[in-house]
Amino acid sequence: MPKVATIILNRNLPVPTDNLYDQIIKHDAKYTDVFILESGSDKALLSKNYTWYADSPEAMKNGLRYCRGMNYSLLKLKNENKFDNYDFFLLVTNDTEFQDEPFISKLIDIMIEHPRVGLLSPCSNKWGEKDLLLDNETKYFWYIHNNAYFLRKEFIEDICEKKQPNMMNFFFDGNNFRGYASESEIIAKGYANDWASAITKSVWAEENESYLINQSETIKTDKFEKNIQLYLEEGLYWMKSKYGFNSRWQMQMYVKVFYNQFFKYFPEYEKYRL
Repeated sequence: MPKVATIILNRNLPVPTDNLYDQIIKHDAKYTDVFILESGSDKALLSKNYTWYADSPEAMKNGLRYCRGMNYSLLKLKNENKFDNYDFFLLVTNDTEFQDEPFISKLIDIMIEHPRVGLLSPCSNKWGEKDLLLDNETKYFWYIHNNAYFLRKEFIEDICEKKQPNMMNFFFDGNNFRGYASESEIIAKGYANDWASAITKSVWAEENESYLINQSETIKTDKFEKNIQLYLEEGLYWMKSKYGFNSRWQMQMYVKVFYNQFFKYFPEYEKYRL
């Protein structure tokens, strides 16, 4: 039976974190082990189920955010000789909400049905992409922005840093602190290595933005509007510095080149193309 490592990222919000943990264990315990990373949380606000505690001065001040936090966690599994125990990895933030039903088993089944999919994302009711999933519940995309990614181990191994892996470079680029367009970079690397990225409406996931809007002081982050501003400003600077792109559209067109090439090599998946 395929096995999943679920990684939940938390910073000072133990209640939704533990609720998500309990929900996953309730429905999918036989398919997954659940690991929680405390990303610079206060000691009084740790999840009761936490696995690792990133408590360096930098983490305590600013948190690790998604890219560094997930790199940290994946490397922990590597260094603890647990990484190879798993076939898939679910990377999820604690403000992600799933329907109260089994869903990891569904994601596994989709991955088995689609052997060239390296990254799978649940759909959101807020996304226009759901209207593109009418004839097929799962399709391959060249742009997916989500806080919940289901990854195939071989996909991670193909594009991860192997020589000197660390929290800044293992899978995501940790220099992109707030993660603007980080998903585009990963998707491009995937298609360049013959791995598709897909969205499915067989599983739904919603981001509960109320935590960031109403509890930014507890999370120890910028207020919602300021966070969005810095997300764009810092992300565009990262994109320009690394790729020379002046807009997200240029980044997306870069990804789409690899997307189009994928179907030339794998025409049997044309029916899943947009």
